[in-house]
Amino acid sequence: MRVGFIGLGAMGAPMAWHLLDAGHELAVYARRSDAAAPLVGAGAILCASPRELAARCEVVFTMVTAGADVEEVVLGAQGLIHGAAPGLVLVDMSTIAPATARRIAARLAERGADMLDAPVSGGTQGAIDASLAIMVGGKAHVLERVRPLLEKLGRRIVHIGDHGAGQVAKACNQMVMVAAIQAAAEAMLLARASGVDAARVRAAMAGGSADSRVLDVFGGRMARRDFSAGVEARLHHKDFAIVMDAAHDLGVPATVAAQVWQQLNALASQGWGRDDTSRLLCVLERACGRGA
Repeated sequence: MRVGFIGLGAMGAPMAWHLLDAGHELAVYARRSDAAAPLVGAGAILCASPRELAARCEVVFTMVTAGADVEEVVLGAQGLIHGAAPGLVLVDMSTIAPATARRIAARLAERGADMLDAPVSGGTQGAIDASLAIMVGGKAHVLERVRPLLEKLGRRIVHIGDHGAGQVAKACNQMVMVAAIQAAAEAMLLARASGVDAARVRAAMAGGSADSRVLDVFGGRMARRDFSAGVEARLHHKDFAIVMDAAHDLGVPATVAAQVWQQLNALASQGWGRDDTSRLLCVLERACGRGA
């Protein structure tokens, strides 16, 4: 297929490579041309704008940071919508607000184009390994059309419902996952304050009912005190703004999420936004005078 990819960051770049390696004709757009250079060197076509990219593609993937970025790429002066032919499919794999996804889908529909909101879970390693969990909102028949492409990127592809439903699922995913990171941080701090080796406590927990991927990955970073970014905390901070806005708009109690949101606010205010979210441990340590 003639496929386009926009957003060649830590996750987007390996995803684009998987599509190119699968034999698809790949066009790319990047604000920084150096980000696209390795793909272009391997045969991808570099486009000067999203509009130009859309004009040569059947399916376009976007993997950018926030809702405003997606709207600019799709609806801006040089956006995809201006080059979209009827039948084009946009697969937005960014994490944005459900209402934003619905609004963009409606604008594309006016041009005869379709959209799937298909945010992912699994982080950078999941993108590298093509093992992402993909949560899809949009029309079922459009998903089936692009499923062979998604299968090159992830192992679990679940159709959640209509436009915006994929983003609702991603918000729910983030609520549970980041709350678990906060719980792991509290557990590691309690172990340390008790004079017990936190790494051994984590190893013991890993053999019981508290075991989880969060305990393995984020708890492991806490135990090693390695806060270099696996997942930049600023992205979880952004995601929780989406969570809390949705909870507010729908009148849904989100008491645990609200407390985690405040911890992420504290993390950001202390200048750790580009570190890993396991830095939540350091927020707790500072609050009780037990850390840097």
